[in-house]
Amino acid sequence: MAGHSKWSNIKRKKEKTDAQKGKMFTKLGREIAIAVKEGGPDPNSNSKLKDAIAKAKSNNMPNDTIQRSIKKAAGEGDGSNYEIINYEGYGPSGIAVIVQTYTDNRNRTAGDIRHFFDKFGGNMGTTGCVSFMFNMKGQIIVEKDSSIDEDDFIMKAIEAGAEDIITEDEYYEIITEPGDFSAVCDELEGAGIEFASAEITMLPTTYTRLEDEEAVEKMEKLIDKLEDHDDVQNIWHNWEQD
Repeated sequence: MAGHSKWSNIKRKKEKTDAQKGKMFTKLGREIAIAVKEGGPDPNSNSKLKDAIAKAKSNNMPNDTIQRSIKKAAGEGDGSNYEIINYEGYGPSGIAVIVQTYTDNRNRTAGDIRHFFDKFGGNMGTTGCVSFMFNMKGQIIVEKDSSIDEDDFIMKAIEAGAEDIITEDEYYEIITEPGDFSAVCDELEGAGIEFASAEITMLPTTYTRLEDEEAVEKMEKLIDKLEDHDDVQNIWHNWEQD
């Protein structure tokens, strides 16, 4: 189900406007900057930066933009005032939601996130109220293509350290332990495989389906509002989407 939800989000994000894509690149640049601040500008010795670069590339962020983000962070300490804070809560009908933020004003951010939960039929909870329902994993989504030999693709992923490979009609989903994510990305990228998505993420252990149309609409609006917020970096939830 993780792949289904991710694939739905990938298709939805392809329809984003240029302005929305620009905002997404800004957030990816911030993630790169914080990784540089924490571990230095060399992805070969900074695994967090290497993972951030893989995520940026899978979102079609140009390589020169990625390199500028690294150089800016290394030279000017960009992102030094940001702290990473996760907020947990429930969306409509009890959907578990984790919102990861990079903020320089935790009071402002907490107030905004709480407002969105309240406005769209949910409520923000305490730390740990839903995170026990998620596991941190590497997740790679590859769109099926006639140029990809499935057996060879699966073998390469397994040999590189993939934990699980799920084959769907339109895509492959590769799950890894966080520590094996970079090696699997490198192996597949070296084989010429393009990623629809590649990131360290929080995968839910159980999923909840929304049957009520009003709840679906509220959940969609909650996600849209959170994604549009400048401080929100990632949103993880256990909504089972088709």
